[in-house]
Amino acid sequence: MKILVTGGLGFIGSHTVVELQNEGFEVVAIDNLSNSSFEVLDGIEKITGKKLLFENIDLREKLAIQNFFKKHQDIMGVIHFAASKAVGESVENPLLYYENNINSLVYLLQELANLPQANFIFSSSCTVYGQAEKMPITEDASVQPANSPYGNTKQIGEEIINDVVKVTNINSVLLRYFNPIGAHSSAEIGELPIGVPQNLVPFITQTGIGIRKELSVYGNDYPTPDGTCIRDYIHVVDLAKAHVVALQRLLNKQNLERVETFNLGTGKGSSVLEVINAFEKVSGQKLPYKIVGRREGDVISAYANTDKANKVLGWKAAFSLEDALASAWKWEQKVRS
Repeated sequence: MKILVTGGLGFIGSHTVVELQNEGFEVVAIDNLSNSSFEVLDGIEKITGKKLLFENIDLREKLAIQNFFKKHQDIMGVIHFAASKAVGESVENPLLYYENNINSLVYLLQELANLPQANFIFSSSCTVYGQAEKMPITEDASVQPANSPYGNTKQIGEEIINDVVKVTNINSVLLRYFNPIGAHSSAEIGELPIGVPQNLVPFITQTGIGIRKELSVYGNDYPTPDGTCIRDYIHVVDLAKAHVVALQRLLNKQNLERVETFNLGTGKGSSVLEVINAFEKVSGQKLPYKIVGRREGDVISAYANTDKANKVLGWKAAFSLEDALASAWKWEQKVRS
């Protein structure tokens, strides 16, 4: 059974490719390598022992997508990761984000709409909730006005999918991730941002290994126990496994609605200082950091109610924050060795 993974050499995409191959799926990955590299192909192959079918395609090129689907007419499901994902960059360059995240989604759905049946997993985000009024956040929480063009592209993406399934044979699952971190236990693949990391954990590991002088903690005056922001950090392997389960649900026609939505997190919130302390514990070294002013667009607290994913999908996060940080540190050390 052939599955297309867009952004298949990226951080979450590559880990999901591994889990799909381990489950026996034939996977074809496409990526434009804007935030990934060819080396990831070797890492995937070392883990699974299987060759990955890969095509270097930019999803903003409509003709390239049409040609791809002409060539691969036996695709049974699509997991769509390919998108730009840095909040700060999206504020500075909104048009890049609208072109990359919206156009590519539309072009993909146009091809799937031509098929007698299609299964589509969308990589969404907890950013759609903004600053939720109640913790933990359930799937019923209201979608707030987006704090950034990135967040807006995820909201618009969900709206487009909800409109399209009404008039096509596409079935879809929207997966709203909280904060993916960590790396594969083999340290063959992991998170390797190009340039300065936009996310907390790669910045921590790069500071730990000496690439960055110190970590900036954005604000310690939030209404939280230690004054720093709280997030739900989920191990990327747990996240990848959830995609496989969601895909199998669609393939087995177990979905109860044409579009189903699930939160993916651990259900536990950790503050920035708690993450720093946990890293120091697993790495055995002190992390230099300084408190700086708050950052535009940061919500105070966001962690998931995972009851729906636990009960309906039968999926639950297995790894702890320490597990995830230890794997991220192991990966960072391997990359720099």
